[in-house]
Parts: sequence; structure tokens; C-alpha cells
Amino acid sequence: MANPESGHVQEAEAARQAAEVAVELSERSQARDRRRVAGALNRVARAAWRGAGTARRGAASSLNWLTAQVIAMGPRLRIRDQATLRRQFPGRSDEEVAELLIDRAARAAAAVGGATGAWAALPALPAFPAEVAAETLAVVGIELKLVAELHEAYGAPAPGSAADRARAYLAAWAHRRGVSMVPGGLLLVAGSPLARQVRRRLLARVRRSTFSLAPLFTGAVAGAVLNSRETRKLGRVIVADLRRGPVVRAAVDAR
Repeated sequence: MANPESGHVQEAEAARQAAEVAVELSERSQARDRRRVAGALNRVARAAWRGAGTARRGAASSLNWLTAQVIAMGPRLRIRDQATLRRQFPGRSDEEVAELLIDRAARAAAAVGGATGAWAALPALPAFPAEVAAETLAVVGIELKLVAELHEAYGAPAPGSAADRARAYLAAWAHRRGVSMVPGGLLLVAGSPLARQVRRRLLARVRRSTFSLAPLFTGAVAGAVLNSRETRKLGRVIVADLRRGPVVRAAVDAR
């Protein structure tokens, strides 16, 4: 696997489209109707089909391409800082803001799963890998945004530049831990622990995405339920770590 940060971020149009979908759905108090969500996902799928020529050569290449797109998507996500969240949710405690963020992200992920499932009922289903890639990127974008904004809500944002923070939140997403609890380094190079963990999480996410493409509308139901449950679970795990407060990295690594 080449360094995904430098060599394999080829065409980032799918990442850009997925980031826009993730932001739009996550920040709405009510998810859009299935047809409009499906239209937004179709743009991601088309970008995935255009940009993933090498991905169509095999599963390993597909995962490499998808990993590169997720890395490219992170800095493109609009993350609301603590001050913005407090303005948008006036009078709410940190706990209440966190619960609202989790609820909206879970509903957004469910909307993506439901819309993807609706594709299975179309007379001409677009290429299967592109649809799976579209759902995967959209849901990962929603979850990355959730992870970042939960840290902001609790006044514990990742340090460093925008790129540093995006990488830290990707690590938190991959490890299912708060940023201060993530073990090891944040180096995204071939064979690094973080690169391997991101790939493992993406592979699991891709497998869940295939449920959304079951025949008729059973996939829509399965996709919505699975996405909502997993996104909600992720949010609550991150909140549990954030409630513990800062943790000395050395103490975590020593375990």
C-alpha cells in the first residue's frame, strides 16, 4: 500500500461530494426525504465511478482508493467549534448538545442507508461498487463530523493545524476512542498502525453498506437500522471518553 496521504489521493471529487452530503444531512434538524437524499448520494456515486478507475481492478485497489478518499474528505468537512454550537443550541448543557449531535448524526446515517436501499428497487441499478463507495463515504463523513463536534462540544478539540486535527479525528473514529485516548502515533503511512486500523474500519463499513442493497426495500430498512445503531454507538463511546477528561498519552500507551 502506498502512502495514501501523498500518492493515492488521485481524484478527490468523491471526497468533496461526500463531505457536502455529510455536512448537509448532519446539520439539519430533520433528515431530507429519501428521494432527495438518494439524489445527493447519486452525485457521490458518479464521482466515485469516475475517480476510481484503479479501484475496479480488485478489492485491494478499491480499499486503497476508498482510504485515500476518506483521508481527503476529513479536512473538507465543516466542523462547528464550541462557540458556534452554543449559539446554535442556546441554553443547552454540554451533555444536551452532545446528545443532539448524536441524534442528528444517527438520523442522517439512517437516511443514507435508507436512500441507498431504495436504489435496489430501481430497474437499472448503477454499478454496485460505486453505490457501496457512496454510502460508505457519506456515513464515514457523518461520523467524522460527529466525532470532531463532540470534542468541540466538550471543549476538548484536537490540537494543531486543520490537517493535524483532521488526522486526529480520523484516528479517533478508527479506534472508537476520544482523541486523548488513541494509542500510538498519528502517522498515516504504509503499514503504520493507524493506516491499518483505518483500513480495518473501512472494510467493516463496506460490509455493512452491502446490506443496504438487498432486494426490494428490505435493504433500505436494514441499512437505516444498522447505520443509525452504529453511528449512535460510536457517538456514545466518544462521549464516555470525553467525560473522563484529558488523559496522559504515556499512561494510555503503557497499558
